[in-house]
Amino acid sequence: MPYTVRQLVTKAWYLSGILSRELQTVSGAQITEGVELLNALLAIKTANSRLIPYYTAEYNITLVTGQEKYYVPNLISVEALTFFIGTIRYSMLETDRVTYFGSPRVQDITALPYNWHLERTRGGANIYIYFLPTDTIDPLQLIGKFSLGNVTVDQDLLLTLDQFYIEYLRYALAEYICNDYNISVTPQTGGKLAEYEQIITDISPFDFTIQKMSTLQQSTSINYGDVNIGKGCRP
Repeated sequence: MPYTVRQLVTKAWYLSGILSRELQTVSGAQITEGVELLNALLAIKTANSRLIPYYTAEYNITLVTGQEKYYVPNLISVEALTFFIGTIRYSMLETDRVTYFGSPRVQDITALPYNWHLERTRGGANIYIYFLPTDTIDPLQLIGKFSLGNVTVDQDLLLTLDQFYIEYLRYALAEYICNDYNISVTPQTGGKLAEYEQIITDISPFDFTIQKMSTLQQSTSINYGDVNIGKGCRP
């Protein structure tokens, strides 16, 4: 059975307390306003990726020989980035902004990439990689979070979202409507929303494991020897 945006907006209006479920109906103008507020709310979730529980795995980026920057639409964050040569997968090391853009290096080396850096931009993100890729590397593969798109009034939310997340959006939208009308949400609704937000953030938490890479240490990650001598292969 579908669960449309119209249903979500209607229930959020009643949950806000601005309209009485028994005495008032949600008008067409209020439905339109609710959809606009819902899309604004989804846009805010894009800025706070912890409240998006879904990771997209195995998103492929086709490499271009010698190209450093790749734009990925709707990308919010990356948990892991790897590349393949045939059936062998190689890890890459995330590098902070200052190190990636400020450290000394030779700019035009074409070899196996082992560093990457993510920069959010309008509508998505740019991924920078170094060394610049050769033509022997298969597409990059990332695991990350992508923004939730805008919705329309008769869209079936169950086609893209789980029931638990729709219920969370109902409470979040009710609070958003109250804020827009400059009134306070009821303590019961506010408490339930806080509970749901905690559940959402715990579904798919960030992996804060620290990873270190050195060109001198023994590691399963690639190093200068792999790049300049082995070309991706080891004995």
